[in-house]
Amino acid sequence: MRRAFLLPAVVILGLVAFGAAAEEAREIPPPRMEAPAQAASEIAVLAGGCFWGVQGVYQHVAGVSNAVSGYAGGTEASATYDAVSSGMTDHAEAVKVVFDPRVISYGRILQIFFSTIHDPTQLDRQGPDVGRQYRSAIFPASEAQAATAKAYIAQLDQVKAFPKRIVTKIESGAFYPAEAEHQDFMARYPRHPYIAYHDLPKLAALKRFFPDRYRAEPALVANN
Repeated sequence: MRRAFLLPAVVILGLVAFGAAAEEAREIPPPRMEAPAQAASEIAVLAGGCFWGVQGVYQHVAGVSNAVSGYAGGTEASATYDAVSSGMTDHAEAVKVVFDPRVISYGRILQIFFSTIHDPTQLDRQGPDVGRQYRSAIFPASEAQAATAKAYIAQLDQVKAFPKRIVTKIESGAFYPAEAEHQDFMARYPRHPYIAYHDLPKLAALKRFFPDRYRAEPALVANN
């Protein structure tokens, strides 16, 4: 949400009400195809709307050692909050998830992404946030990840896991960390109206759908 943390609470509540039902979590099947583990640590870069909630959810996933909010898809020069929020760059708000594939697979990372993080049928928006910077996108770190992501999207569409077709794009591009004020936002401001209304329900869905993957203590950027 654009500079929402600078707005009066009454204004924020009015804005979040605009997209109240846009990101309802749902239980979906796991991927049939899995990317084989390449090392003890791998990276997944995912864009699914405002990065506060995406980061906050993955920080509570067992096997994730770090989750960093940032920008992906554009140039280094345009990787700033002000530039990206203008909607005039090629960036999407994204999160770099560092995980141990021996504990949680890339496929399970994607299952959480599609089921609890966002609505992958929303084109260039999530909830009250509108623009290409809020698009649903996956930035694979390897050909194996790209193949897994492509196959999983096709699988979910085939079984009609969602009422509409998935619009998530598989893209390429470097990842650039966001400014410090955006890191660990959910953990630092759990009572922020935007977080409470849009993102804490995602965390509750993670705990409900993936109890074996939920971790109470978040993996904070501040601790890495």
